[in-house]
Amino acid sequence: MSSQDFEDAFEANPPPGGKGDRRQRPPTIKPAKLVAWLGIAGLLLIVLLVFASGQGGIVEIGDTQVAVLVNYFNGETELVAQPGYKIFLPFVKQAFLFDKSPQKFMMAGDRDVSANHVSKLTVRANDGSNFWFDEIEIQYMLIPTEASEVLKDSGSGDDFKLNWVRAFARSILRDEFGKFTASDIANPTIYKTATSEAQKRLNDMLNPHGAEIIQIITPKPKFDAAYERSIEDRKVADQETERLQARALQLERERDRRLAQIDATKAVEYEALKGTLEAQRIEAERNQVRVEKSADAYSMQIVAGGQAKLSQLTEQARGMTEKARKEAEGLKAITEALEKRGEVLVREKLAERLGEIEFTLVPYTRDAAPDRIELLGADGANLAGMKGGNR
Repeated sequence: MSSQDFEDAFEANPPPGGKGDRRQRPPTIKPAKLVAWLGIAGLLLIVLLVFASGQGGIVEIGDTQVAVLVNYFNGETELVAQPGYKIFLPFVKQAFLFDKSPQKFMMAGDRDVSANHVSKLTVRANDGSNFWFDEIEIQYMLIPTEASEVLKDSGSGDDFKLNWVRAFARSILRDEFGKFTASDIANPTIYKTATSEAQKRLNDMLNPHGAEIIQIITPKPKFDAAYERSIEDRKVADQETERLQARALQLERERDRRLAQIDATKAVEYEALKGTLEAQRIEAERNQVRVEKSADAYSMQIVAGGQAKLSQLTEQARGMTEKARKEAEGLKAITEALEKRGEVLVREKLAERLGEIEFTLVPYTRDAAPDRIELLGADGANLAGMKGGNR
């Protein structure tokens, strides 16, 4: 570019403030006005800071916040849990806001990251072995009704989040999980029980300071590779044991069911048998009554017949006795007569006896002097042996 061209360009676009500059220059501010504006801005800043610090007489309470108003003259505190604006006397009272939303305390990794994120939890079991949790999450929150105590113990703002859970969590969790062996803590039921006990103990420690544990989320514990394999083997064995126990329980229930069925069948049969026996017993009693009545009737009949026969025989005996007595009397009379008449009566009787006998006379003499007569037959018997005469 030639020097003439440069001069022409300079004249067309002169520098600001130069001789050829025809543009309007900015107005200048007077020092007094500048000081006034700076004072107003500073005053506004101070007012904003006062309001932000809770000393401006009005404070906004959010849905997740709770406020504590402190009276500097008498030391009294007022709890405000209702969301909205709260008006109070400035410079006499001061408002302190606290976050009441759920908070999270993490135990994960190999180093501390913040007050609410510390290194992972490592535990020594009571059998001397070690295990750890990759990540434990503790959910906690401020107890709204205890915000005044939080202000006294922890100070304002988020200071309660920095120390209390961190101070107690690791020691209590180690204590509760360390009560068990490594094999026991591998059982989900066991470490859930330990987690529940740890939460209870943490609340016992934190509640007086205005904080509360909502939940402790505990994953499965981690072990060395060899121990992990042994745990898996034991888990498989436990599952097989549970399966066998379930099978045994099923068989026991099946046995109980069958026994109950058998008992029911036997009960039905027993009741049926009882009914049959009862019917037979009733029938036997009826037969017994019938037989007893028949026997009683027969007995009465026999007794009556016997008594009649007895009476008859008694009468016959009396008649025979009387007849025998009379015969005896006749025999006695005959005997007495015989005793009196002697040989004559004998001869008479002998004659009577001989008169009833038929004699057959033989016309010759067998014995010149018979001394004995023999009776050979009742129906025409022969007399022989008459000694000393003819027959």
